[in-house]
Amino acid sequence: MTGPTSPDPRPATRSAGTRSPTTAAFDHLPRPDAVAALLAVCSSPAWAEAVVDGRPYDELDALLAAADAELDRLDAGGISDALAGHPRIGERAIHSATSAREQAGMSAAPDEVRAAVAEGNAEYERRFGHVYLVCASGRSADELLAVLRERLGNTPEEEARRTRAELAAINRLRLTGLIVQDR
Repeated sequence: MTGPTSPDPRPATRSAGTRSPTTAAFDHLPRPDAVAALLAVCSSPAWAEAVVDGRPYDELDALLAAADAELDRLDAGGISDALAGHPRIGERAIHSATSAREQAGMSAAPDEVRAAVAEGNAEYERRFGHVYLVCASGRSADELLAVLRERLGNTPEEEARRTRAELAAINRLRLTGLIVQDR
């Protein structure tokens, strides 16, 4: 796999008073509740259902490994479902607080960088047929634009692999933020 390393796997900062399930609590959630929790991580129903059906995990590392394995098993329709849950990088109207936090580096971007990202997004979608997906957490607008420009040079096969790798990184970051370990 080429490209930047995976994001920091530490849990995302949470608001005071927000509670997260522990891994043990996640293992014992009713199936519909567990699927709903995972759909907030990745919008592929096939992925969420498969991960839930693999319970119990007991530890976060086991859950993360299963999440990666199930992502690897997704067909094109499952990947399309997963991508549908992600807004374009730099869109001002982001549909979830999670995406807004992850794209915080775009919030103060100058208009010319926003315009270049919007233009790059459109070119990417024409070239590859889906939204440009990158694990944006902790990255500046300039870095996100540079990664976009670099990835426009990929072949469709290279980009399919890279998109899965970015989905895996985002899923791992979100799962880690969702689960508070029993330690």
